[in-house]
Amino acid sequence: MAGPLQEAAMGYTSLAKWFHWVTAGLMLVALPTGVVIEHIKDSDKMAFYAIHESAGLTILLVALARLAWRLAHPVPPQQGIPPWMRKAADGVHHALYAALIIQPILGFLATNAFGFPMQGATAYLGLFDLPKFMEANTPLAEWLLMFHAWLGWLIAGLLALHIGAVVFHQAIRRDGTLLRMV
Repeated sequence: MAGPLQEAAMGYTSLAKWFHWVTAGLMLVALPTGVVIEHIKDSDKMAFYAIHESAGLTILLVALARLAWRLAHPVPPQQGIPPWMRKAADGVHHALYAALIIQPILGFLATNAFGFPMQGATAYLGLFDLPKFMEANTPLAEWLLMFHAWLGWLIAGLLALHIGAVVFHQAIRRDGTLLRMV
């Protein structure tokens, strides 16, 4: 039976690690900008929307590619983890995958429903205008934005659980779990 450090060497593929850390970096951009946008003065808001929306749409693209990769390349085995911990980790991971796909879609639909598609000042990555696909519908936009905000806070909570578990595995269990993803 392999020990924790030997198992860590049998960790995730380089591409899986790349997906993970790119997603983490994008989340470090999307979450804070999403929280502060409503507090930014109107003359500066468009830059924040451009950054937030581009990061969100990139998260969607990366999450879809990551999910496809994950389906073709299952999680590497890890011994010595109690079944309840595996189930909890699977639950948080599945919820994060779902949220990282649904969240940008809600945001994209909300901006279109508000009548502000990703064009001009908020074009994707500042380069690509995305087509407008609906007329402005303020009640729908407000509903979508409410769920987008709610899901954003849920994602923050899931990330706190995920990071807390990493700290627990690294500092308390010392089982090499973190080393599988670095």
